[in-house]
Amino acid sequence: MDKYICGACKWEYDPEKGLPEQGIEPGTAFEDLPADFKCPLCGMGKAVFEPRKED
Repeated sequence: MDKYICGACKWEYDPEKGLPEQGIEPGTAFEDLPADFKCPLCGMGKAVFEPRKED
């Protein structure tokens, strides 16, 4: 699963870690996040995130 980077603040969503504090379990792909998901750092929505391919 790819990590995703917020285009506004560069915060990284790591699907292996999830966001348990927001009820998002480890192993949750970015595509499976709720439509109303917001970056926990800057509050921007999913539309500003871009995939970061693993090396």
